[in-house]
Amino acid sequence: MERRSFLKKAGAGLAAGAVAAPAIAQTQGLPVIKWRMASSFPRNTDTLHGTGEYLIKHISDMTDGKFQIQIFAAGELVPAPGVHDAVKDNTVEMGYTCSYYYFGKDPTYCIDTAIPFGMNSRQTTAWYRQGNGRKLIGDFLAKSNIVAFPCGNTGVQMGGWFRKEIKTADDLKGLKMRVAGLAGAVLGKLGVVSQQISGGDIYPALEKGTIDATEWVGPYDDLKMGFNKVAKYYYYPGWWEGGPQISVYINTKKWAELPKAYQTVLETACADANAEMNARYDTKNPVALKQIVASGTQLRIFPKDVMDACYKAAMEYYAETSAKNPDFKRIYEDYRKFTDDLNSWFRVAEGSYANYMFSRKN
Repeated sequence: MERRSFLKKAGAGLAAGAVAAPAIAQTQGLPVIKWRMASSFPRNTDTLHGTGEYLIKHISDMTDGKFQIQIFAAGELVPAPGVHDAVKDNTVEMGYTCSYYYFGKDPTYCIDTAIPFGMNSRQTTAWYRQGNGRKLIGDFLAKSNIVAFPCGNTGVQMGGWFRKEIKTADDLKGLKMRVAGLAGAVLGKLGVVSQQISGGDIYPALEKGTIDATEWVGPYDDLKMGFNKVAKYYYYPGWWEGGPQISVYINTKKWAELPKAYQTVLETACADANAEMNARYDTKNPVALKQIVASGTQLRIFPKDVMDACYKAAMEYYAETSAKNPDFKRIYEDYRKFTDDLNSWFRVAEGSYANYMFSRKN
């Protein structure tokens, strides 16, 4: 939503002020509200946690400082996977998290972030804004007293760091890999032993050989973590995260108490932050990838037979889960149909244009 459009909505009955002004006159008479937002990301991630900081500054600026939100990094108020329950129980008013962290509660959560062989970032945005995504996910999260908005997307991630080459699907058998949630369940069908390891413990585990591989995010974040120093092979693509979306969680009661103008501000700021994160990664990843390759890392694409085996395992998982989980079935069927329709279009213009441009040397 453009800011001028927002001004018209937020300033019902009032003349719109100058768009460039740091304060919005339409907040006159509205209360000062102070909230807390628990983040699932460490403070040193200037892309993930940093976009949360961008969000709350944007909200403060658009309300002349009247709607103030204090962000707390993972572990400062609650641990990274504790954000969901903290919002549900109204321990904090807001959370900044990835829904697939709550796979253990219900695999349906994963659809809000990313699922193996799912949508890319643009497609995910289309499903939420023009498809049924917002309503379907909204109805599901409402069961936990949560209102949610998309608030970031990394774009397609990398497949991760491996201490040995993956030449066939058989090479996955017995592999100890730091990978969680639905991706871990799918890879488990191929013999991967998934490991739940927090971000700060991945490097030493990979260095000591406690794990054989890890996935994280992409070149920019991976380089900061130093994984290129302890693993030789860097694989792509991260087929389990084609367009992972970060979400803002809001306690349902607290959301209902917000003045309408603040609700509009919050939703508008989330949409802006969603685009901001994608732009940050698209700008930072190319430079970081060059540095990673220059350091001696071997860049590898997953062989087709590995991708095919993983795709087959994913489809089996979806069928099995749909058979026993009505929420997953209802949302996944809509999600898959939307994905198939979009792919048929992307294959025509987007795909052919991208393939040509990627082949050019200058």
